[in-house]
Parts: sequence; structure tokens; C-alpha cells
Amino acid sequence: MSDGFVARESEKPFFIIFTDLDGTLLDRNTYGWEEAEPALTLCKKLNVPIILASSKTRAEIEILSRKLSIPAPFISENGGGIFFPVNFFKETPPGASFDNGMWKWSLGMPYSHLIEVLREIKNELGLQIRGFSEMSTYEISRLTGLDLESSRLASMREFDEPFIIPDENPTVPQLLISAAVKKGVTVIAGGRFYHLQGKNNKGIAMAKVISWYRETHENVRSIALGDSPNDFYMLEQADLPVLVRSSQKFSELKKKIPDLRVTAQESPGGWNSAIMDILG
Repeated sequence: MSDGFVARESEKPFFIIFTDLDGTLLDRNTYGWEEAEPALTLCKKLNVPIILASSKTRAEIEILSRKLSIPAPFISENGGGIFFPVNFFKETPPGASFDNGMWKWSLGMPYSHLIEVLREIKNELGLQIRGFSEMSTYEISRLTGLDLESSRLASMREFDEPFIIPDENPTVPQLLISAAVKKGVTVIAGGRFYHLQGKNNKGIAMAKVISWYRETHENVRSIALGDSPNDFYMLEQADLPVLVRSSQKFSELKKKIPDLRVTAQESPGGWNSAIMDILG
């Protein structure tokens, strides 16, 4: 796959992997991926595209994709944006705009609007909500465990406002969701934070990327891996859905997705075993 799309292949499946990052491909605490190296190497050997799909920003994922030597498109901020490396794909994706060295599909609401909506919800409900836009780099670093430079990249948001709720009243999340719906936006739980976003999600972005690949590849088969509710949109529509084990239990998910695989290990170890089982 040296120049993006070369020729149609119909004899065998063309696998595409869509993967969450924190708590899935990356260790939730160290952000390392060393345990996944064997499967990552196998994917490169088999020319299987790995689509990073995260609540992380474009700035964060762009650096990580270079470190991992993954030249495929990636999905930022819970499906708010899809970015394509210009130097890897010869043709411009239909409807994409050029943005600072990459082609970009914008699916989410502008960040400035989300900040204003979250402020309105906060005042209406009288909650001590605190969003990334109100936090210093040092506070983001303390909450995430990222170093200061990585925290700065995490604050460069375009389509998604992560936030925390100090009040642990179990009714609060539902109140937030209801308030968001009335304003035409969405609240979803991630691994560390709640997120306020538009009607976009990882599943919508995943479907758009799959459709793009199907223009030049037959028998496309999707593999999706995630560990949190904001990943469930991907798992629900994947041909091969994988829930990477975490401290959270999602007992109802297996009923919703009967063919769901659940890894025995957490984070990159679980990611590695799942991909090796499927592709190996």
C-alpha cells in the first residue's frame, strides 16, 4: 500500500483496524505501547491500515502516528475530525480541505460554540463543571499524567470539550445528557473525562473512512478496539468488535453486540493478543 490505493483485491479480506488510544493501544497510566509491538509489526507486514480514533487532538495524534510509523488517516476528538497525510495519499479525499499540511474532513461543531454551551449548562444546573478551556497546562498535566508539552497539545482542541464534575451524585450525568440534548449537543463518557461535542462520534467517522476505502478496495472488513463508552459506536458497527478489558464492567454490551470479543488483558497487552488472534 505504498501509494495509498493501488489495485482492487477481491480474493481475500482487506482489513482495516480502528483503535482507541488511552487504555486500549496505549497504557492508561504510562501511555506506552511496547506490549503491542508484535501486532503493530504484523499489521505493517500485512499492509493493514491502523486508524487511530481518539478523543485526543489532531496535534497529539499527528505526533503519535509518526512515532508509531502509521501513515494512515486518523480520527480526532471523538469523530470531530478526520485527517489524511498528504504525502501518503496521492488523491485528495472528496470534500476535504487542506489544513496545515494535511487533508481534513470536519464533522464536529466549532470548539468556541461548545465552550459557550458548556458554560450555559453549567450555570443552568448549578454544577461545578470544569472544562479544558478553563484549565491551565499544569492542571491538565496533573489530571492526565501527561508532561507539560503533551498537555499543551491536548489543549489544542477543535471539536470536543473534555470536562470534569467534582459532584459525584449519580444523577448528575443524566442531567447533563438531558441538558445537552436540549441544546443540540452530546455528552459522552470517556476514560478520564466527560466530553461535550456535536452530533459527531467515532462510529460516524469510522463509517466515512470505510466508505472512502471501499472506493478502491473490495471485501473490506473492519476491526474496532476500545475500552470506554465513547468507543461503543465503533464496536457496534465493526465486523470484528473488541472490547479491551479495563476496571470498568460493561455487562450489557455483550447483549447489544453478541459477537463482541473481550480481551483477557488490559491496554496494549490486550490489544496485541486480539490483533494477533485475528490476523496471525
